[in-house]
Amino acid sequence: MKKIILASQSPRRKQLMEMAELQFEVKIADVDETNPPGMPGEQVPEFLARKKSDAVRHLVGDAIVIAADTIVLLDHHILGKPRDEANAIEILGMLNGRMHTVVTGVCIRQGEKEIAFSVTTEVYFRKLSAAQIAHYVTNYRPYDKAGAYAIQEWIGVTGIEKINGDYYNVMGLPIGNVIEVLQAEFMA
Repeated sequence: MKKIILASQSPRRKQLMEMAELQFEVKIADVDETNPPGMPGEQVPEFLARKKSDAVRHLVGDAIVIAADTIVLLDHHILGKPRDEANAIEILGMLNGRMHTVVTGVCIRQGEKEIAFSVTTEVYFRKLSAAQIAHYVTNYRPYDKAGAYAIQEWIGVTGIEKINGDYYNVMGLPIGNVIEVLQAEFMA
């Protein structure tokens, strides 16, 4: 089995890799997550995944590096991680009763070989009351989550009407696609 490095500090990505029974280590390098001005939002996650992968590749020898970045897009505008409680409530208010897209970019690399791709999932929120949104933010503190929510938490159970696409992509890693690429391109 080839050595795999997850270049992410996301507990959700780590959990998904563990659920897939992949043996891996976590290595993180600081990366400027600023995207080039004018880059379409749909391209940002793959761009940032490549940057994250590139930042750790010199630390890992011949290991396979998996890096990812997830964004929430509403009307083609990126909704990032909330700054504080008020901003989390504001972001969830924008998503309330609407459809948005979650895009995860993934970069898998070993040495000079690199495969990068993006997966998009549509998420439809039910109409939530202000009290429900405040309850979620107060009790779950979603400050480290793009779009101010995690689908696997209370708000996903009560507030998401449906999704079109990969549930695990919304969690932060389209693990089925990752395994498919690993098996076809890196483990053969």
